[in-house]
Amino acid sequence: MLWRKLLVPLTSLLLLLTASAGAGSAAASTGSPAGASAEAAAADYGAPGPYATAVEVGAVTTLYYPRDIATSDRRHPVIVWGNGTFAFPVVYRDLLLHWASQGFIVAAANTPQSNLGISMRAGIDLLTRRNADHSSPFYDRVDLEHIGASGHSQGGAAAIVVGADPRIDTILPIQPGPLADIDDVHVPALLLAGQNDSIVFPFLVKAFYNDADHIPAIYGELRGADHFTVVGDPGPFAAPTTAWFKAQLMGDQTARAQFFGAGCGICTDSGTWSDVRRNGLASR
Repeated sequence: MLWRKLLVPLTSLLLLLTASAGAGSAAASTGSPAGASAEAAAADYGAPGPYATAVEVGAVTTLYYPRDIATSDRRHPVIVWGNGTFAFPVVYRDLLLHWASQGFIVAAANTPQSNLGISMRAGIDLLTRRNADHSSPFYDRVDLEHIGASGHSQGGAAAIVVGADPRIDTILPIQPGPLADIDDVHVPALLLAGQNDSIVFPFLVKAFYNDADHIPAIYGELRGADHFTVVGDPGPFAAPTTAWFKAQLMGDQTARAQFFGAGCGICTDSGTWSDVRRNGLASR
């Protein structure tokens, strides 16, 4: 199909052009606003969380994490991340730091070709080793029982691929490319599309949702968003992605109410969402 042929070159060019935006505006994601309590920051999923953050760039994986993790009084859940075609974690730096400020350890694959999910799985392996290493600041601070997978474009497809790994507890593909089979996933899924996305059209994301009738699945289409809204300042993607991972990996019931139950918050928020769908398994 023509759109598949155009996807790689168009995504590559535009992600490279916007990479500097992701690198230049991350300071706001490094901690809570002055004077804000940890509880207030955590309740506003789009605002910076209560944790100052740090970044460690490795050969295969870049880690975004709470800076004082070595002295933390808790274990921190993990999010593995896959980049869009020809992109690197710096392109999505603001979003990944935002998640780290909310208490997550993000293991972002450095590869610009993430679709197979190999480097994303390597991030889990890395943190497993660090969690067992007495000399590591991550020692006994990684919650390996709660791991999510996310990514954008080609990396969104990779999140679906990695979702078949038994270590994964939830997936959150953002505008995922087509090269994945959601039939292999057996954990809850939040599939995000952009209303104005002309590269991964919303109907393509909806096709994954329609095929995900064996798992709790939610389709969310962000009003006005194009394929690159998530790049740099993640804008409308910050709050719902954070709330999803808080609900799925931290047991946050306030966050869970944004997606599940009769009072589903995103279901009535027509200002943010142009289309929201939940299958039967996600409507409880």
